[in-house]
Amino acid sequence: MANMNFNTSFTPITVDPDKIYDHSFAIIKEEMGDHPFTDEQWLVVRRVIHASADFELGRSMIFTPDAIEAGIQSILSGRHVVADVQMIESGSGRKRFQKHGGDLHCYIADEDVAKEAKAQGTTRAIISMQKAVRLHEGGIYAIGNAPTALLELIRLVKEGKAKPDLIIGMPVGFVSAAESKAELAVLKGIPFITNKGRKGGSTVTVAALNAISIMADERANETK
Repeated sequence: MANMNFNTSFTPITVDPDKIYDHSFAIIKEEMGDHPFTDEQWLVVRRVIHASADFELGRSMIFTPDAIEAGIQSILSGRHVVADVQMIESGSGRKRFQKHGGDLHCYIADEDVAKEAKAQGTTRAIISMQKAVRLHEGGIYAIGNAPTALLELIRLVKEGKAKPDLIIGMPVGFVSAAESKAELAVLKGIPFITNKGRKGGSTVTVAALNAISIMADERANETK
């Protein structure tokens, strides 16, 4: 059996969690260099890069001019957040939503959603978006896994059945992921955050959502 001795002389720069964050963000800023993002957009982009270690993904991000402010105001107004998958639900700092009167919801695992999806021969992601729109007015939709969820939400917006405060749409994958984000990028009348191409995922969607909720918290603290 091979010797599995992984002893190393490497010593971490720091084990202080706050200093690790600060050092990571300093590295990201240096390696990113010049970029087209506003100061507030950059707070989202750098957290996405931090979550993914992917500068290409960060550079591909697209924001409507009102996206950040729309997300902040939605949280501060106590609107709810809807996620396409439970990974987003578990990864988000939902306490930041709850203290402003909202919460984070994911319906994809609900029994009624699964039953209806089977009856219609479609995805649970699609039915979960339909359920969310029936239950919640406005709010933030965070979609990081299911392109069909994003495409369905876009359809509902176009038909006047949904009007989210903000869509964070960054599903990952090879089937319809890039196309769904391209559809979002030309959607009119709804603030959004997305990116180009196949990359994305629940982790980076959570990162973007958390960046906005942190900004909302800071805004609330400033007004106290």
